[in-house]
Amino acid sequence: MSSLDHKAGFVSIIGKPNVGKSTLMNALIGQKLSITTAKAQTTRHRIFGILTGEDFQIVYSDTPGIIDPQYQLQKSMMNFVFESLQDADIIMLVVDPFDEPDDNQILDLFTRSTASKILVLNKIDLSHQEKIENRISNWSKKIEWQEIIPVSALNKFNLDKILETILKLTPVHPAYFPEGELSDKTERFFASETIREKIFLNYKKEVPYSTEVKIDEFKEEEDIIRIRAIIYVERDSQKGIIIGKGGASLKKVGTEARKDLEEFLEKKVFLETHVKVEKDWRKMDLKLKRFGY
Repeated sequence: MSSLDHKAGFVSIIGKPNVGKSTLMNALIGQKLSITTAKAQTTRHRIFGILTGEDFQIVYSDTPGIIDPQYQLQKSMMNFVFESLQDADIIMLVVDPFDEPDDNQILDLFTRSTASKILVLNKIDLSHQEKIENRISNWSKKIEWQEIIPVSALNKFNLDKILETILKLTPVHPAYFPEGELSDKTERFFASETIREKIFLNYKKEVPYSTEVKIDEFKEEEDIIRIRAIIYVERDSQKGIIIGKGGASLKKVGTEARKDLEEFLEKKVFLETHVKVEKDWRKMDLKLKRFGY
């Protein structure tokens, strides 16, 4: 195959919280890279998901949900969104059938961008034909889209249409990453995200949002990977909630995370978890930098 025929490009997946961006990227690359929960703002970083074919490479960017930031962590999350828009060849806005095109922040971002634009109307399994057609009509009046695609990421419905459209719009370019590479993130990062996902699934209210996970040790031996993780919270009361009575809550999180990590890393995992208080870490630049924001 001639390098003149090879296509490669960056596709930014953006949208409001909880519209299914992470589920969509995982489905498009056929591998769970981004953590997914029913809670808004689960995704905090920009995560590359790399899909390599014989004559193409698509680098998807999963990004945090677009919000009006209230504190420093949320500002850092929005910076990941803006960064992903700057190097995008294609921007894919994910909305659901309940979204009206009335968010001026999103519309402004799209209007200013020169990248190709695809609208993905996700979660169509939760709606009916008339509402879907109405939303498509409303969105098509606001922005000039290269394509509008109704899908169900959860049920993997109509995802082929997304790939087909992206390949049409992707520029001719050599691959950006070596074949076989799935993401730009390390195994340590995915270990911390897996634990954080289990925290989001097992705790309520503000606790998951006040939590950050750092991998203190990641030691790969011949037949086992030993991982030591520190779960940081903002207050002593949250530390007690994370640990639970007799350590039961923390043990449940550890067990669920270990099972997922063994599947992801394809190796036996020994996971050790500890909980520490890092007061007001979400509001302080220096602490956020330490956590990779």
